[in-house]
Formats: sequence, C-alpha cells, structure tokens
Amino acid sequence: MALLTEKEFHPLHSLWRRFPVAPRRRGAAGLTAWLAPKAGRDLLPPTGGEVLIGGELDRESGLGEGARIMLRACAALGIPAHGVQAGLMEGTDRPSRELFADRAPLVLHVNAPSLPAVLLRLGRRFVSQRRIVGYWAWELPVVPPLWRSALACVHEIWTPSAFSARALETIAPGRVRVVPHALAAAPVTPSHLDRQAFGLPQEAVVTLVSFSLASSFERKNPLAAIRSFREAFGTRRDRFLLLKISHAGHYPQDMACIRAAVADAPNIRIEERLFSAEDSSALTRCADIVLSLHRSEGFGLVPAEAMMLGRTVIATDWSATTEFLSADCGMPVSCRLIPAKDPRGVFEAKGAVWADADIGSAVLALRRAADNEDLRRQLGARAEYIARQRFSGTEFAAAHWSLTHRATSGRDAA
Repeated sequence: MALLTEKEFHPLHSLWRRFPVAPRRRGAAGLTAWLAPKAGRDLLPPTGGEVLIGGELDRESGLGEGARIMLRACAALGIPAHGVQAGLMEGTDRPSRELFADRAPLVLHVNAPSLPAVLLRLGRRFVSQRRIVGYWAWELPVVPPLWRSALACVHEIWTPSAFSARALETIAPGRVRVVPHALAAAPVTPSHLDRQAFGLPQEAVVTLVSFSLASSFERKNPLAAIRSFREAFGTRRDRFLLLKISHAGHYPQDMACIRAAVADAPNIRIEERLFSAEDSSALTRCADIVLSLHRSEGFGLVPAEAMMLGRTVIATDWSATTEFLSADCGMPVSCRLIPAKDPRGVFEAKGAVWADADIGSAVLALRRAADNEDLRRQLGARAEYIARQRFSGTEFAAAHWSLTHRATSGRDAA
C-alpha cells in the first residue's frame, strides 16, 4: 500500500493563521494584486499547441488534483504540456530555462485570492507576453469581493461547472468558460488492493465518506453523513461506514467534533492516512456506496470519481453535482437552502446560500441502496456510462484549441 506523507504547513503560515481571518485575507489579496504582473496586451503567439499547467502538483487538494487531472488528460489527448509547481502551500518552483523560451499559455489551478501572489513568485519575465488562464472553482452562487482583485491578472477564466460559471460571470462577464475535469480522458487505474488490505469487513455493505478538512468542515458537512448512517443502520455489523479524512491533523477541533459524533459506534471507522491516487481509487472501488451530504460543490470530484468506478452515489441535490448526478444514475438527497455560514470565514459572501441536506431523505436513500444489490449494480453501471460521457475531455480539447489558436493582439477587457 503506497502511503503519502502529509506535509506540514510552513511555520510562517502557522503564524499567519493566528491573525483574524477576514482582515488577513483582504490585506494579502489586495497587496499582492497591486504588485502582481497584469495580463499583458501584447502577446507573442504560442507555437505547437503547447500548454503549461500550473498548480500545487504535489499537494493533496481539490485544486492540486485538478491540475494533475489536466496533465493526465493532455498526455492522453496528445496535447504537449508541462507541469509547473505553483502555489502558496507547496511553494512555487522557478520555471526552467526552456519554459522561458516559448510563450505557451499558462493555465493556473489557483483560485483568485492566491493567484496574484503565485504570479509574483513565478516572476514578471516568465509571465510577460504569455496568455494567462485562471482555472477557478467557487462553491457559492455569490462571489466575494475579494476575488475581483485578481481579474486584471488573467486573460480568461476556466471553471469546472456551470454552477461555478454562473457565479463567476457576475464579476467577469464574457470571460468565463466551462471546462469540466477530463476524468475519463485518462482515468486512474485502481491498484490491486482489496477490502482485506484496507481492513474493511468482507460481507458488510460499505459506505464511504471521503473529504479533506482543508476544504471546510462546515461545507463538507460530515456530521450529517454520520447522523444519517447511524439513524439508518444503528450498530448493525453488516452495515459499515468509513470516514476517509485528509489533513485531519491540522484541524483538531473539527476532528474532536467528528469523533464525538462517531462515539463508540462499532460499525464506523475513521481513516486519516493519505494514499496514492491508485490506492485511493482502489478504496473507492471497495465501497458499495459513496455518500456526500455536502452543502455545496464547485464540481464534486469525489462523487464524479466514484461514478467513474461504477459506485452508487448518494449526494445532496444541489450545486455542481446536479449537473451529472440524477435519479437516473444515483440517489440525490433533497435539501433546503439556508444562509451560507462558515466558521472559518472562507465560504461566505453577502446574500449567499447553500444546502442543508434532509436527514430523512438521506436515511431512506441509504437503506434503499444497502438493501438492494441489484439496484446498486444498475445505478453503478449507469453512473459509469454517464461519467465517461460527461467527463470525456471534449470541452477541454475545445478550450485548448481556442486557447492556442486565438488572435493574440489584445487582452479581454477586465
């Protein structure tokens, strides 16, 4: 089993996190946006269709995985591409000499508040006369004012869902393009690991809840998933819940809440180890049901990847996951919309709402799926078919062609 080491936050970052959230984010975003190189008007034409993919390539995160998915898709589709380590958490590599030589467009999987700082790290000479694309994902229907400061730093914006695009269009009209993650262009091959290797019961119906605490405890809403499972099955040994939690060590208070919700349940286990992509895929394949009672998703990688593997997905019926998950290929959970309140202050914007999944609906879905193997098989087969169609990479190929063949005499209006 290939285990990954969870890298520690830099000491300066730990110190920085002690300051009040909102002021530090506004201050950092405003200063870096003022200093950062702006998207230039005089662009040199790219040659050979090459594209640079930037992001936190070595980090376990949604944005990091998005960059890795795009690089794999490029290889599968015959698109010449180079990865550029670019981020705040993992740092930014100094681009190699050969990357300076051409003017290949740069697609940065870095959200707006951090993008100016990343451009500063890459350097003005590297960014100059190069088309810059921000690959952004946002999980609420309202975009915070903080994001506007980065608009002058990009020529265009790509985003993985129509849900996210509608929000981004309000601050960048005419500059947003929906480019879903091309999961099916180069799908990850699961490793050989089976239930025994992961310590999962052989005969039980296994439900998997997988999320990163770095992506917001409140938004991922694991307490609703735990409550739904416990109400559906109690302590039945033939029903098992695995909570796969990334970056747990950095959020002790969140983990305390999760452990309290699990209490002494004999059929619930917490898994904090980081696995390789192949082993993570194998773990998902070992599950019968993948449960996501999220409050909102800008795309929904966990449900989408589970569908690619033919799993039965039960997910909140709101935000980006509704673009590929329906009653035809999964089990949507009804919900109501409530004001978006994130104790960390990240996923908040004036007037924004997100979903509160209905526990009763989730309980019924869990029981129905767990009790009917034939239904799980039918939904899983349909889910895999839908996912392979929806995430084929067609939109990415079209976006790449447009990016590398468009006129370069000017930049989109900010």
